[in-house]
Amino acid sequence: MVSLRDIAYYTVHINELRSIVQWTTWHNAPHERDEEKETPELKECFRFLQMTSRSFAAVIQELHPELLVPVTLFYLILRGLDTIEDDMTLDIQEKEPLLRQFHEHLSDESWTFDRNGPEEKDRELLVKFDVVAKEFNKIQNPYQLIIKDICKRMGNGMADFAKKQDANANTIKTTKDYELYCHYVAGLVGEGLTRLFVEAKLANPALLQRPELMESMGQFLQQTNIVRDIREDHDEKRYFWPREVWSKYVDNIGDLFLPENKEKALQCQSEMILLALTRADECLFYMAGVKEQSVFNFVAIPQTMAIATLELCFQNYAMFQRNIKITKGQACELMMQSTQNLQLVCDQFRKYARKIHRKNNPRDPHFLDISIACGNIERFIETIFPTQTARTLPQGEARAADAATPAVAQEYKSPEEIEREKKASQEARRDVFFVMFAVFITLSLVSVCMVCFQLPSLSFLS
Repeated sequence: MVSLRDIAYYTVHINELRSIVQWTTWHNAPHERDEEKETPELKECFRFLQMTSRSFAAVIQELHPELLVPVTLFYLILRGLDTIEDDMTLDIQEKEPLLRQFHEHLSDESWTFDRNGPEEKDRELLVKFDVVAKEFNKIQNPYQLIIKDICKRMGNGMADFAKKQDANANTIKTTKDYELYCHYVAGLVGEGLTRLFVEAKLANPALLQRPELMESMGQFLQQTNIVRDIREDHDEKRYFWPREVWSKYVDNIGDLFLPENKEKALQCQSEMILLALTRADECLFYMAGVKEQSVFNFVAIPQTMAIATLELCFQNYAMFQRNIKITKGQACELMMQSTQNLQLVCDQFRKYARKIHRKNNPRDPHFLDISIACGNIERFIETIFPTQTARTLPQGEARAADAATPAVAQEYKSPEEIEREKKASQEARRDVFFVMFAVFITLSLVSVCMVCFQLPSLSFLS
């Protein structure tokens, strides 16, 4: 049920409400599941998918039929592995071999695991993991080999960090440790997905020759999650911000949450966000190599959500006080812009990079580096989609240009033409005013009607 608070919010934020209505009403999925052809086990896998991540479930289920089942199983397998890693009730003597040997159970249709803590939200997936194994054995062998390889490497990496964490609560000491952890839990996912895309002939094979691009896709998302989730992780007494970073500002990472250290916390936050921002241009480069629309949507939506989340967190002390996330209206707007083409995705990256730049604090020790990182994003976008801004030349200069470059149509405007354009612009503004007034009235009525409906969760970074 939509709360009165939501109604009040969207009555004021009409543009966001419009985005929700547009997305839910007019979004056409590139592909749709054919449930009539699915086995009971496969239907159960899709139920697990929706149970473990309603957000990713939406984009996965719109994937090309060739990739739909392999990517679904890939997600569920890694979610199962992650459930074991996250379970703090498991003793390290049991957890370590489970992580290292998890890939061996993928083809075993009799293997299940029921020793997760009762509070572990995704424990049912492992209790009924035999369903996943049955479907895994049905997919093509090349897909199986890719998924097993990534699962094995990720499990070993998680086990290494779990052993260190058992001996020391703060195992991530340097930025290299931090990036290595993100590699194991997210960079490998980027590699695995890329290999699946290329195997299905839905992405440019040249992407496999640029491992730094697929690494950045995973790193950008994972680092954004780690930045945003600092409060939740603090409450659970687990920390992923590297000591090399936070020790510059406080003696103990928990001191970042003390009100008297607000300025230091924001400076530390800036450095963490800077680490993520340096990956943004490579993410855009990667997306340029994706051919098929549903695959493009799948990779683009989380990335635009990530840059928007970084902007929300930047210079926002609220993230040290509570969990914060972009609104459903913002999420719908981002999804609309992310499911069309690369140029619109670049426009979103440019938009949020500029917002971060405007919020940048000159007193922050990372002011210059943040500015450079934002500028690098804009410069990279400019190399792909150069800005072409028309300008009015003086009459003599325009004619000289015409003479110098006869092959190019040079344009200049007379005073009469300028006056006509001004009048047309004024009329257009009046039309826009009346249209917006009508939209306001219509959406206000829609917001009241929405009390009867439940909006779906749209956080793509959960």
